[in-house]
Amino acid sequence: MKSNQIVHLLNSLIMLFTLPALPYAYDALEPFIDTATMQFHYGKHHQTYLDNLNKAIAGTPHEGKSLEELVAAAGTISPAVRNNGGGHWNHSFFWEILAPKAGGTPTGDLTKAIDAAFGSFDAFKEKFANAGMTRFGSGWAWLIVKDGKLEISSTPNQDNPLMDVAEVKGQPILGVDVWEHAYYLKYQNRRAEYLSAFWNVVNWQKVAEHYAKAK
Repeated sequence: MKSNQIVHLLNSLIMLFTLPALPYAYDALEPFIDTATMQFHYGKHHQTYLDNLNKAIAGTPHEGKSLEELVAAAGTISPAVRNNGGGHWNHSFFWEILAPKAGGTPTGDLTKAIDAAFGSFDAFKEKFANAGMTRFGSGWAWLIVKDGKLEISSTPNQDNPLMDVAEVKGQPILGVDVWEHAYYLKYQNRRAEYLSAFWNVVNWQKVAEHYAKAK
């Protein structure tokens, strides 16, 4: 192998996206999100998005770009990069806003912002769950910061509010996956039950950190 080929190979390996470490054990979110779902969701589904993303950008002008750059340009890149890049970003974000022995209610500035935007925490939860329930087929529900204020939105497939194609654009601070692979092993078609259980594993400290950076 020639030296320039070796350099290209090393550069390609360096720029490959990698699976982020799961910040807790597979069974840590029981009984709300079951072990088997976590194993398949993280180890199979997320890994597949990652592998397909790396394949889709290999040898293209997008090789070497950050994930944020790819997501922001979703409307001008190939469907494979858009879908798998979105899947990688969304899931990497999702694992971080979940935690064992979490849930409860947010505090501080985030609480004030939720009350200002939605009237109360309970009203926020109802509207957020409705965004998840009314997303037809597969997709996500989001709490975002837009123009300094909180809004709720939803996106289809693996799109997110950072994308140029998003109907409502903003900085996500909380999201929930409503693809069936996120809940079907435990909840089957009972998406509402899954969304209700979701509140027990929300890491409000991490959400507050996202809010502090985005506002």
